Amino acid sequence: MIFGDYECHALDLGEFWVDGGAMFGIIPKLEWQSQMVVDDSNRVRLKTRSLLIQGNDRNIIVDTGFGNKLPQELLFYYGIENNPIDMNLILSGFELDVHHITDVILTHLHLDHTGGSTVKVGNTVEPTFPNAQYYVQTEQWEQACNPHERDVDCFIADDFMPLSSHNQLQLIDGSITLFEGIELMASYGHTVAQQHVVVKGRDQSLFFCADLVPTSAHIPVSWHMAYDNKPLDLFPEKDYFLRKAVRENWILFFEHDPNIAAATVKEGPKWIQFDREVEF
Repeated sequence: MIFGDYECHALDLGEFWVDGGAMFGIIPKLEWQSQMVVDDSNRVRLKTRSLLIQGNDRNIIVDTGFGNKLPQELLFYYGIENNPIDMNLILSGFELDVHHITDVILTHLHLDHTGGSTVKVGNTVEPTFPNAQYYVQTEQWEQACNPHERDVDCFIADDFMPLSSHNQLQLIDGSITLFEGIELMASYGHTVAQQHVVVKGRDQSLFFCADLVPTSAHIPVSWHMAYDNKPLDLFPEKDYFLRKAVRENWILFFEHDPNIAAATVKEGPKWIQFDREVEF
């Protein structure tokens, strides 16, 4: 799809499984089970979906999935098969390889969003995209480097520390215009300084939800994850972004929805609700 000067493509980085209770927090299973496929261990099937943005002489990737460095125990824990992910193979469909990527925007540094940012080369770990600048919010970087005990398993140092040692890290403070037609907007309910990408179009824009709205099932304001660090803060900021999406005619891009890559939203009787799926 085209938004302003940019052509946007969804990149499928594979499937994984997580506990349904963790994914839906306080929402009873009787309500969410109709929205998701559940296995015998009460895990729901999710997608890892990245975004490729091309235009103005840039090839930009938003988030990089789990990557191919996970130990066997984590592959088993997340039910990940068909690993490792070959980014060169995925990008070849767009006549690109990892050397063509100019910029990588990381919404936050949890392992399922940033694992593919680095790759093992012999006994070392190096940035996957050697010619790219990687963009992370300063507060998120500081949290990842000094995680709270609750979050320590969410961050893997090898996923992001090489970005700094190879001088490919750019730290961002708050909501900014990163490039002409591409804005970053910060949120704090899921994790400190998660950043969302808005690709601006004349009549319609694209909003990369990341874990603010991980799937289309999470559009209702009160539906949030047990993984969210500050659910009481998440509630009003999520309502703000969803109402802005209606006012400004945004398409929401879902990073983890197993079936729906993107959708529009509309006003409901009380809260914003799902409108229609958008083919991506």
